Amino acid sequence: MNTKNSIKTKIKEALEENRRILNFILDSCGDKLIILSEVCIKKLKAHKKILLFGNGGSATQAEHIAAELVGKFYNIREPLPAIAFSTSSAIITATANDISFDDIFSRQIEALGRKGDIAIGLSTSGNSVNVINAIKKANNLGLYTVALTGESGGKLKDIVNLCIDVPSHKTPRIQEMHLLIGHILCEIIEYQLFQNYDNL
Repeated sequence: MNTKNSIKTKIKEALEENRRILNFILDSCGDKLIILSEVCIKKLKAHKKILLFGNGGSATQAEHIAAELVGKFYNIREPLPAIAFSTSSAIITATANDISFDDIFSRQIEALGRKGDIAIGLSTSGNSVNVINAIKKANNLGLYTVALTGESGGKLKDIVNLCIDVPSHKTPRIQEMHLLIGHILCEIIEYQLFQNYDNL
């Protein structure tokens, strides 16, 4: 097989796998996404905030979702309170150096989380220790806890109020679906809270 055909095959395989996972998500995650949307809308109306965190690619996903809420999705409108815990290198490195990398998110939950807020942890495996520790802290403080994971849900699945487990074990496919889920969530929130606004 020549290089061009090999690349074309890889592209086709990735897109077909993505489509297969999307079909599974419609069946397995649709109702959970409705629940998450309803919870977020209710909490935001009550002036609560959304806290997001994850490692590596999941950290950038958390930042992306927070940016859509604070800035805009489709519309220029009132900013919504969302914080991604990976944005302060000083907090992360100080906590990792002086305390433990396992506590880089739980310390921020303790500092910023308040009863009734929403804590969303992203982990493709569902087993990231620092995400687990943050969710445990959030549970103790009375936050509504959510995990975005891969197909097994890992350890997070058993300790959150809601787990949206993407039906795949491949990290890139899971992360692609997490971003799609985040975009759908932001679109629903914006529409439900600001229906008077037209798309710009």
